[in-house]
Amino acid sequence: MRGMKKIMAFGLIAVMALAVTACGTKSGDQKNANSGDGSKAESKTAKKGDVKNTDQNLIVGFDQNFPPFGYLDSNGNFTGFDLELAQEAANRMKVELVLQPIDWETKDMELSAGTIDCIWNGFSVNGREKNYTFSDSYMNNAQVFVVRKNSGIEDEQGLAGKVVDVQKESSAETALNSKEEETLKNSFAQLNQVADYNTAMMDLESGAVDAVAMDKFVALDQMKNKPDKFQILNEQISSEQYAVAFLKGNTQLRDQVNSVLHEMDTDGTFAKISQKYFGENVSILSQKTNAGQD
Repeated sequence: MRGMKKIMAFGLIAVMALAVTACGTKSGDQKNANSGDGSKAESKTAKKGDVKNTDQNLIVGFDQNFPPFGYLDSNGNFTGFDLELAQEAANRMKVELVLQPIDWETKDMELSAGTIDCIWNGFSVNGREKNYTFSDSYMNNAQVFVVRKNSGIEDEQGLAGKVVDVQKESSAETALNSKEEETLKNSFAQLNQVADYNTAMMDLESGAVDAVAMDKFVALDQMKNKPDKFQILNEQISSEQYAVAFLKGNTQLRDQVNSVLHEMDTDGTFAKISQKYFGENVSILSQKTNAGQD
């Protein structure tokens, strides 16, 4: 009986030790591929409602199916061009980066509710200037059509009577719904809305659709391992710039992010991250495209 009491006592001590250890561990912690040494802040992946925004963190909302800007890598970690920029920005701001995957359709609700501090995920400024407070634009982009090689579609006229995929609430959809592109859109047999571009490209590869309207850099990333299957039409649907979007009027956080973005541009850090994903420096920060916008 005495021996049994000893066993129970040791068991209780072990349980208490585990509890203390668990209390010292942050739920959902995830190291970013570019987090660097131990002196830098690490990123954390948030569960809905798990993290409140404070002065000690930067909660970034992003589409996890939007490579190369934000996506899951082969190890199951979130990474991408924009997420690495965000990690470096958080390091310099001395706050913890919290990565919050969101449904793209709900991005405005997430921002308004305060569950995210910003949208940093290949987000186009053009046509949205009145809806958000934006950082300075940091890169140029374009909306394009991707088709299968040898499909016989060589230009936009060839899309007449064809089926086209586009991501819902995307810049490509906005461009196609504009008055300038009304004739082009009406020439399609059908324009399908899909949740993400991974789905759209699978539709295209399978022959379920004839073309996908999408971001140029996302298209290039999708095509890099299948260069013989797809091609981008020469005509651009629209041209645009990417920036970080904040809740309308949040100039304080915008200015903080702007400051570190320009630091990164000046000291070459932006170029280094850009080379990793694009093979070139895509920065247009020196142009200060949206400076002072609120």
